[in-house]
Amino acid sequence: MEFEIPVLQKLPDVLREDYFQNTLTIVRPVRDGHKNHIIHMTAGNRVSQKYAIAIDIGTTTIYGDVLNTETGESLASYGDFNGQISYGEDVISRIVFAERGDRAQKLQAVVVKTINKVIEKIIHLSKVDTQDISIITLAGNTTMTQLFLGINPRYIRRAPYVPATMFYPPCKAVDLGLNVDDHAIALLYPCVSSYVGGDIVAGVMGSDMYQTEELTLFIDIGTNAEIVIGNKDWLTCAACSTGPAFEGGGVEHGMRASKGAIEDFFIDPITLEPMILTNGNVRPKGICGSGLLTILAILFENGVIDQSGKYNTELDTTRIRKQNDVYEYVIVWADQTQIDRDIVLTEIDIDNLIRAKGAMYSGYMTLLTSVGLNIEDLDRIILAGGFGSYVDLEKAMTIGLLPEVDLEKVTYIGNGSLMGARMSSISNHIRQDVGKTVARMTNFELSETPSYMDNYVAALFLPHTNIELFPKLNERMIQRKKLK
Repeated sequence: MEFEIPVLQKLPDVLREDYFQNTLTIVRPVRDGHKNHIIHMTAGNRVSQKYAIAIDIGTTTIYGDVLNTETGESLASYGDFNGQISYGEDVISRIVFAERGDRAQKLQAVVVKTINKVIEKIIHLSKVDTQDISIITLAGNTTMTQLFLGINPRYIRRAPYVPATMFYPPCKAVDLGLNVDDHAIALLYPCVSSYVGGDIVAGVMGSDMYQTEELTLFIDIGTNAEIVIGNKDWLTCAACSTGPAFEGGGVEHGMRASKGAIEDFFIDPITLEPMILTNGNVRPKGICGSGLLTILAILFENGVIDQSGKYNTELDTTRIRKQNDVYEYVIVWADQTQIDRDIVLTEIDIDNLIRAKGAMYSGYMTLLTSVGLNIEDLDRIILAGGFGSYVDLEKAMTIGLLPEVDLEKVTYIGNGSLMGARMSSISNHIRQDVGKTVARMTNFELSETPSYMDNYVAALFLPHTNIELFPKLNERMIQRKKLK
C-alpha cells in the first residue's frame, strides 16, 4: 500500500476531523498490478459517495457516464459531437490535418474541450461532488487516443503503420486538461494496433467474450469495421475500411440518423410503389444507414435490382429512370420531401453500398479462414457501434453484410467502447484483465493476407457471388420466381 504525497500532506488533519473515521480511495493502476495506491482521503464514512466517470472518445461523438463505484449504477449519461469534426470527418483526414505545424496540439485542445463539456454536463445531471470522483476511464480508437494525449498520429498511416505505444500509463486527469479534482486518476484503454484501438479492446471486455468458452465473432460497425474472433483461450483481430456509405456518406441522398431521415422502407411487389417511415414522422430529407440497408435488401428481393446492383429497366414503373446516364429509383417525389427534390437511390450509390458491405464480409471471412474456422463454427455474433443498433438482421443477411446464421446467435451490445470503460471504472479485477486480454489479441493485417482481395471481389454481389452461402435467401428467391 502506497500513499500519494498529497494524501500524506493532509493526513494529520483529516484523521482528526471525524474522530479517526475516514474514507480512503484506493486504486491499483493497470500498469502497476502489485501495488495499491491511496490517492484520496476524506473525513467520515463516504463509501457510498465514491464515483467514477467513463468516457468513449468517438471519432464523431463523445459519450460520458457517471457511475457509483459501490453499486455500479449509472447516474447520468450525455453525448456531444466531437469538436474535431470541423477538421475532418474521419481519422485519416484528421491525421492529415495534424501532420503540419502545431495542428496536433490544436486537435488535442478541441477534443479536451469536448470531453470537459461532457464531464461538466454529467456532473451537473448527477449532482455528484467532483471531489468524490476518483477515476476517469477513457476508451477510443488509436488515432483519437493519441490526439487526446497530444501524440502526433502521423505515423499511423505510414509504413510500418504502428502506433506510438500500445499501453498508456495512468496519470492525473488534471495533467491531461480535464476539469476534475487533482486526485482523480485517468486510465486509458490500450490499443492492439494502429486500427484496432482501445475502443475495440473495451468492447471485447464489455461483451465478456474474453472470458467465455463460446466462440464469438465481434464486429464494431462504422467507417472502419473492426473485427475480433475468439474466446477465453485465444483472440484474433483485424480492421478493414468500409467507407462511410452505411453512415450516409458517398450516397447522393445519404445522411446521418436524425429527424427527417428515411429509416424504413416497404414496396408493393406488384406496382413497385414504395412506402417509407422517417425519423420523427416528418417529411423526408434523406436516407440514413438503416434505411439504405433496408432499401437495398427490399429492392433486391423484389427483383428491382439484380445481384450486381443494376436496375431491371424492363419493369413497368415510372420509379426507375435514367438521369445523367445513371439509372436510379425514385423513393420519394420532390413535392413530398423537405428538400424540394426527388430522393433517389442511384446505381452509383448501390455500388458504394455493395463495396462497403463487401469489405466487411470479406474482413471477417478472411479472419475466420486464417485461423481455420468457418461461419458454422461460431456460437454467437456480437454487433457493436451506433449503426448496429438499427440493423435489421434479416435485411443485413439478405445483402450479405452479415453471414446467414440463426437470428438467436446475433446480439447487439450498443456502444461497446463505453460499456468497457464503465466496467473498468468500477472493477479493479477488470482493469487487471485488460492488459492480459490485449496480450492475447493477435492482430492480422488484412492487406497483407492474399485471400482478402479474393474474398472481397467475391462479395461484390448481392448477397455474394456464391448465393449458396445464403441457403435461406436462395430458397426465398426461388419461391418468388415460381410465384411470378
